[in-house]
Amino acid sequence: MQPKIIAGSNHTDSRGTLTFNNDFNMSEIKRVYTIENNSVNFVRAWQGHKIEQRWFSAIEGSFKIKLIEIDHWETPSKDLKPIEFILSSHTFDILHVPQGFISSIQALEEKSKLLLFSNFELNEIEDEYRFANDYFVG
Repeated sequence: MQPKIIAGSNHTDSRGTLTFNNDFNMSEIKRVYTIENNSVNFVRAWQGHKIEQRWFSAIEGSFKIKLIEIDHWETPSKDLKPIEFILSSHTFDILHVPQGFISSIQALEEKSKLLLFSNFELNEIEDEYRFANDYFVG
C-alpha cells in the first residue's frame, strides 16, 4: 500500500466556514496527538513504523511531509528516495501513511500544528524506528 491524500474540503457562507473530510474513515484509530515543531528551520526526521499506520492533517499552518518506504529496517539503504507531500490547514486533507514508512516533518509556517492519528495505543507494540536526520541522501 502506498501513502495517499484523503481530500478534505470547506464551505463558506454568511455564517462562517465549515472545514470537513467526509471520506476519512476513523474506524481503525486508537490514538490521537499533535506535533508543533519549535521553528520552520527544524526538521523532525526520520522516524517510522514497520507495523503501525498513521494519518496526518495540518490543523494550523502548513507542513512538508517526506516519506520513505523502508527496504530493510535494521540497515536500510541510504539511497532510498522520499516522496513529498504538502499539507495545509486551509483544507482538511489527511495524509494516510501505511505501515512500512518513515517520515520527515517540517513546518512551513510559524505556529503550525499537525494532527496525527494512529491505529495502535501508546506502548501497545514496540515498533518505533529512528534514523539520523542526514542518514538518507534524499
